[in-house]
Amino acid sequence: MEMKMQGLVLLVLLCAVAQGRVYTRCEWAKLLKDQGMDGFEGLKLDELVCLTKHLSNYNTQAINTNPDGSTDNGIFQINIKFWCDDGRPNGRNTCGIDCADLLDDNPLDDINCAKLSSLRARTAWKCHCEGKNLTKYTQGCGL
Repeated sequence: MEMKMQGLVLLVLLCAVAQGRVYTRCEWAKLLKDQGMDGFEGLKLDELVCLTKHLSNYNTQAINTNPDGSTDNGIFQINIKFWCDDGRPNGRNTCGIDCADLLDDNPLDDINCAKLSSLRARTAWKCHCEGKNLTKYTQGCGL
């Protein structure tokens, strides 16, 4: 019985570690600001928060599958085919990171990788954020 209990505890701990993180709007805005993203590519902080809201809902473990079978991973929905190493031959790995790093609870590698891509080219940017009043995305965050 004790062995079963230890196994159950281990399983629960492993699941907790594998969950990644979902940020609140203000937590994410503060982190982006702290990482110098306010003004990156001419984008204001509220624009970046809007973009990631619609890409991943601030979830570091978000995964979406594209028609070609590749996936967009993490809080910035970075495509594995071009930007990270997924172990397949002929991958570009432009960011120089393992694709699993885009799904962990540490978004710093995601932020650094996102800096190499054009954030304004994202469909979510064009559909939900571009040209709109986005003050609600940082309102009340004390930034």
